Amino acid sequence: MSEIGNFFNSLPFFTRYWFALSIIFPLAGRFGLINPSYLILEWAAFFQRFQIWRPITAAFFFPLGPNTAFAYMLNLYFLYNYSIKLETGLFAGRPADYCFLLLFNWLTLVTAGLALNVWLLMEPLILSVLYIWCQINKDMIVNFWFGTRMKAVYLPWVLFGFNFILRGGGFEELLGILVGHLYYILTITYPQERGGSALIQTPQILYDYFPSPNRAAGFGVPPAARQRPANRGGHSWGRGHTLGED
Repeated sequence: MSEIGNFFNSLPFFTRYWFALSIIFPLAGRFGLINPSYLILEWAAFFQRFQIWRPITAAFFFPLGPNTAFAYMLNLYFLYNYSIKLETGLFAGRPADYCFLLLFNWLTLVTAGLALNVWLLMEPLILSVLYIWCQINKDMIVNFWFGTRMKAVYLPWVLFGFNFILRGGGFEELLGILVGHLYYILTITYPQERGGSALIQTPQILYDYFPSPNRAAGFGVPPAARQRPANRGGHSWGRGHTLGED
């Protein structure tokens, strides 16, 4: 147990709780501790029965079972890998800004989920974060299954294609990509190209709760992740499968 505790304590703050809740809720639903039907985002339950917790639980719940275990583990891998990279890379020393990223993506997904009848938000939320990292590091070469190598900018679309072909889905992944792209455009692309401020700003209340020692860096400056060489090795997932970046 101490090793598990040390592992979680080693994670950056937001990734730690996101990762932990993404384990707790699926396991609670799998073993019957909580009825899974109370964890999904459902329009009537939210608006008519005022079950206001659903937008939160839908972001962490995944219907875990024999046929979904592989997809669930893959989601955990991407959450762990790319949330850490953003929180300790571009957002290092800027906890309020990373919190705002997660809140913006989550609120956008909740709005879209209620409008489009999307019950589960774990996959799109993870894909939105992965997409942002891939845009920031778009020219970095990443390794995928079977030794396939590609630029990071293509990784979200490859994952979308695999889910579309193998699972007959892909809509949740596409939604996550679109939300990640919206955040990237509003906070990074627009100020870099127009020379102005980001179109959305981190609220002051988040800076009050999560003080940022280098807040002056703000949005709209070239991401620090592009200015330093990669220093992490590839990541292996499964037998003979490599995911991640060089």
